[in-house]
Amino acid sequence: MDELGQIAFLSILSHLVFIALAWWALQAVRLDKVLKANHIFQARLLYILLAIFLGSMVSNFFLDYLQWSRQLPLILQYIQLVKI
Repeated sequence: MDELGQIAFLSILSHLVFIALAWWALQAVRLDKVLKANHIFQARLLYILLAIFLGSMVSNFFLDYLQWSRQLPLILQYIQLVKI
């Protein structure tokens, strides 16, 4: 049960960190050429939604990779048992 709390904390922290990184990275993209003039609120909302989307996708990849790497020894252990 204690491990569940650690995984939940790591997931929240991972999402927040990667969303912040995506926000920072999106600041280098000039979307103002694509967006309509004088639509500041919509442009900011688009940046926020893109940061959440990109950050969540990268965080999910990171968390999935972490979970798979933790399960890999169990799979190898199962293969050892099947051979015997």
